[in-house]
Amino acid sequence: MRNFKPEIISLFKGNAEVLLSYADITTALKIGGKDRKRLRKVLGELAFDGELRSQNGNMYGLPSQDLLVKGRLEIMKSGNGLVANGADKVFVSKHDMGIALPKDIVLVRMYPGTLDSPKGPEGVVINLEERNRHDIVGTFKRDGNRNIVIPLNSGYTVDFTVIEDKGAVDEDRVLIRLLSWENEKVNPLAEIVDVLGKSTDPSLDTIAIVKEFELPEEFPQNVLAEAESVSALMDKPGKRLDWTNELTVTIDPVTARDFDDALSLHKDDNGNRVLGVHIADVSHFVRPQSELDQEAFLRGNSTYLVDKVIPMLPEQLSNGICSLNPGVERLAFSVFMTLDENADVIDANFAKTVIKSDSRLTYEQALDILENRAGDSESAAVKKLVCNLSKLSQQVRKIRFGKFALNLEIPEVEMQINDKGLMTGFHVVSNDISHQLVEEAMILANESVAKKLHVQNCPSIARLHEPPSEEKLTDLTEQLLFFGYSPGDLSNQKNLAKFLDSVKDDPFFHHIGLAVLKSMNRAVYSAEDTGHYGLAKKFYQHFTSPIRRYPDLIAHRQLAAILLKEKDAIKAAGGAIYKKKELSAIAIAATNNEFISADAEKSLLEIKKYRYLDEAMKAAEPQPFDAVVVKVVAFGMFVELPDLMLQGLIHVSEVSDNYARYSRTRQTLSDGKKSYKMGDKVKVVPVKVDFNDRKIDFNLAE
Repeated sequence: MRNFKPEIISLFKGNAEVLLSYADITTALKIGGKDRKRLRKVLGELAFDGELRSQNGNMYGLPSQDLLVKGRLEIMKSGNGLVANGADKVFVSKHDMGIALPKDIVLVRMYPGTLDSPKGPEGVVINLEERNRHDIVGTFKRDGNRNIVIPLNSGYTVDFTVIEDKGAVDEDRVLIRLLSWENEKVNPLAEIVDVLGKSTDPSLDTIAIVKEFELPEEFPQNVLAEAESVSALMDKPGKRLDWTNELTVTIDPVTARDFDDALSLHKDDNGNRVLGVHIADVSHFVRPQSELDQEAFLRGNSTYLVDKVIPMLPEQLSNGICSLNPGVERLAFSVFMTLDENADVIDANFAKTVIKSDSRLTYEQALDILENRAGDSESAAVKKLVCNLSKLSQQVRKIRFGKFALNLEIPEVEMQINDKGLMTGFHVVSNDISHQLVEEAMILANESVAKKLHVQNCPSIARLHEPPSEEKLTDLTEQLLFFGYSPGDLSNQKNLAKFLDSVKDDPFFHHIGLAVLKSMNRAVYSAEDTGHYGLAKKFYQHFTSPIRRYPDLIAHRQLAAILLKEKDAIKAAGGAIYKKKELSAIAIAATNNEFISADAEKSLLEIKKYRYLDEAMKAAEPQPFDAVVVKVVAFGMFVELPDLMLQGLIHVSEVSDNYARYSRTRQTLSDGKKSYKMGDKVKVVPVKVDFNDRKIDFNLAE
């Protein structure tokens, strides 16, 4: 039977304005007899699906350009996708993606009936505009006479067929490269590029993630050679403020490899406190367009995998000449903020400096000082400095949250990994006062630099966090109401901030925090300084980590240019090295690199957690985990392990040996003696861990 659809569409290709009548189409396609009746049906189907627009019931043309969105396809954990182009964001069901894969550039036609939907428009992929390169890590399996690879990345919702096994056997971890995919009813075709080893070998997890996300490992030789030579610039510091006799400290995690920020605090002649934030002067050693600079731009940032760091700069800088190690002179770029008795910043000054850190503290050591447990481990002067810094930071923090910044500080999980790559344990790192001491100082410095560049009309790369959309806030409100909370009008940031503060001690706060985070836009880098919603800052940019973030390095260069201009040392237009157009391109690249790193870090953490639960399940006497019921359904209840930040299912058959009654109105599951509802704390043990589908089944421990 003749397929009319592609023939009809081809009539309109290249001319979006043309309208053809039914008679025009029959003549052009030479259709007669009984086929004319079928043509009407096909035209009706094309119009209903939105592939054609119908005018006056008898004229046909291509759909309005207003209904088309071209953008990169991002796949969510559910398997559904999102295509964004500027402000236009279209939801695409996993059933409407055709042959598109994650990160492909696609053309989406929006369904007209969804344009005014509170949840935003939905659409279907109608054309694959540009296929992204797909190097995919997965698990090799034989399925009869076929060789298939199941992707490790859950964003790929299809398995891949490979013709040659290249020596791979069942359960091997392999790296494949997409060859072709033309028919969505047939699996994509790929070739094996590398056989990594057994998928059950945890020591290969990091290698798999590095290859999956194409993270750069080794530095090119020309970059390493330049890194060896730039240390000579230490002997050419230029004119600097000597801060080596002033008391300064660094406070970092125990596992920190680089120390790029130090703090000082003193009083000026008026009795005001002057907070000094001293940042390693990476820009002195990494010059624009140098080999180091070009490599740093390509990497964008350092990637912190659970058992490996992939640095933005070679170790000669990141752990050497640019690391503010105690007892040695180092070059810094310092921000001096003068604060009055109320902790309001009344002045900010900036200077290239030479510093000598007096003490390298861990967060734990700083907390010991603040809670009077330090003993004689540190000098009285260092203890006094840390206590004064903490007092100031708490004042500043109170001001920030008084302006309705959002308290979304969900504790992090720090893993212990053995030499075989297995997770052997974990502990929760809470955001205590030692962390807040550093955090508030860095936020103040970043804001001060952003304000300075704005006042000087100097283009810069802002850290942009836009307010959530009305649709997302509506969804969040409905979700919180379902949880049993009354958050009020969340379109008012004041209400959202107050709600978060009111539930900060709630046992369900972790889940509430995640729900709020999911409603937020991701922070990005941008050449437009339109503010940071989450921090409640009008001007904000990153300045405090040039060792590990490229936009911070750019901020150092822009600020240095401004300071030089003020001293009439240079005459550059606007006092800037970079123009706004250049910064916009850098911001886009930096954001993309940051997202890749974040996804890689998250993926490896997830794999390690799944292995940990798999090992726990196999133990002779499985130890129970603390869990919280997050959703009750007819077939069971979903629980979350707050410490591991993982969810799984307890099937209804495990709730009771007999019949368990589900109440839709109360959202409960009852076995007659005990009733379970959302928010209940339970003890669970894992009984099934599915790596491929990322699913966990639990039983109640009791």
